[in-house]
Amino acid sequence: MDLKLDGKVALVTGSSKGIGEGIARGLAREGAIVIVHGRNRIKAEEVAHDIIAQGGRAYAVVGDLTNEDEVQRLTDEAQAFANLVRIVINNAGGSGETEDWSTTQPETWAAGYDRNVLASVRVTTRLLPSMRKAKWGRVVNISSLAALMPPPKRPDYAAAKAAMIAMTASLAKAVAMDGITANTVSPGTVRSISLEEAFRKAAVNQGLAADAPWMDIEQKVLPMFAQVPMGRVGTLEEIADAIAFLVSPRASYITGANLRLDGGMWPGL
Repeated sequence: MDLKLDGKVALVTGSSKGIGEGIARGLAREGAIVIVHGRNRIKAEEVAHDIIAQGGRAYAVVGDLTNEDEVQRLTDEAQAFANLVRIVINNAGGSGETEDWSTTQPETWAAGYDRNVLASVRVTTRLLPSMRKAKWGRVVNISSLAALMPPPKRPDYAAAKAAMIAMTASLAKAVAMDGITANTVSPGTVRSISLEEAFRKAAVNQGLAADAPWMDIEQKVLPMFAQVPMGRVGTLEEIADAIAFLVSPRASYITGANLRLDGGMWPGL
C-alpha cells in the first residue's frame, strides 16, 4: 500500500535512539523527509546520516525541549530545512526517577510533566500555524500503556502519559476543521536496546547465558515483566509501521484516537 508520504516532512522528537529512532527510520522508508531530534548532536547526526546512507532523506536538530528558547530555535531550523513540517511525532520524554508512593516528590511530578506533556505542547504549538495555513497536518503524541494500566511505581510517569492522551483528544477537536489529525499511540512492552539489556540481565539471574538467542530470553523473562497475551514483545518496526499509517493521508478520518500497541495486554474495551 502506498501511504503517500513521499516528500512529507516529519519531525520526530527524541529520535536519536530507542522508539523515536525506530519511528524516524520507518517514516524514512515510506519516503518521508525525516528530521531527527535529540539533545546530543553527535547521536542525532549519526542517525540522520545512516538514514541517508540507506537511501532516505534526513536532517538533524538538537535542543532541550524543556527550554523555550531551544525549542524555538530547533523548530525554526526544522521549518527551514526543506518543505515546512507537516508531521510531528512527540516522542521525547521518559520516565525519570524510579519512585513509588513512599518516596515520590512533587518536584519529580513537575519535572516529568514538563519533560513529557509541556515539551509536546511547546513543539506542537509552534508548528500548528503552518499546518493550519496549509489545511493539512498530523500530530502523534507517544503515550504509554502505563497511562491506562498504571503500576505502583513511577506514578508521576503514568499521570503525565495519561495527560498526553487527554491533551491529544482536546487538540483533535480544536483542529478537526483544519485538515489536521491528532492521535496518541500507547506502546506496551517493546524491544528497545534498554529493554533487551534488562531482559538479558534478568535472564542471567534465571540461569541463561547473557548471549542466548533472543527468543529464549524473551520466553524465559517476559512473564517476569508483563503478562502479554501474544507471548512476545513488540518490535520497533511494528510501532513505526502503525505510526506511518496514522500520519498518512489514508488515515484522514482517524483523529482523537489512542492506538494501543500492547500485544493484547489492555483488559478493557
